[in-house]
Amino acid sequence: MGKRILLLAGDFGEDYETMVPFQALQMVGHTVHAVCPDKKAGDYVMTAVHDFEGQQTYSEKPGHRFTVNATFADVRPDQYDALVIPGGRAPEYLRMNAKVLELVQHFARAGKPIASICHGAQILAAAGVIRGKRVSAYPACAAEVKLAGAEYVTLEMDQAVTDGTLVTAPAWPAHPAWLAQFLAVLGTRIAN
Repeated sequence: MGKRILLLAGDFGEDYETMVPFQALQMVGHTVHAVCPDKKAGDYVMTAVHDFEGQQTYSEKPGHRFTVNATFADVRPDQYDALVIPGGRAPEYLRMNAKVLELVQHFARAGKPIASICHGAQILAAAGVIRGKRVSAYPACAAEVKLAGAEYVTLEMDQAVTDGTLVTAPAWPAHPAWLAQFLAVLGTRIAN
């Protein structure tokens, strides 16, 4: 039986980091509810495509409209088995929402799996749930991770790290490693 997973979306979240886990987790039999504060099922968020093109940081282009399939105000975190926090620019705004922080704190306190990628670490840091943990994120978030009392793990962009039930990665090129480690933490078995 599949798990119930909550995915935290937001305007200008990274397109791939939102779409890929949303689709991949459903593909392997999990139920995924994508939510965004102040949005209800059927509303959409605008995503952004971030790419590495040789500048000091990523470039940004308009992404897809991503439709949330559940209403944030109706979410009861005790009804979910795990949480996914995509990156992009959305976390810098979502981390200022007290209800978002309470939601993340619930998953952390309960020891439920949390997968965070890229700038998603900004939400983890703001929620105060990574002290003493090994955490990777987009390199620009290293200072926030360290200030939150975590050990920032420098990884290649296609790698991920697991610390207990927390799975983190620096950016979307890590999807294979990040999702494989998250599926392992969830106990998901895939037979080929």
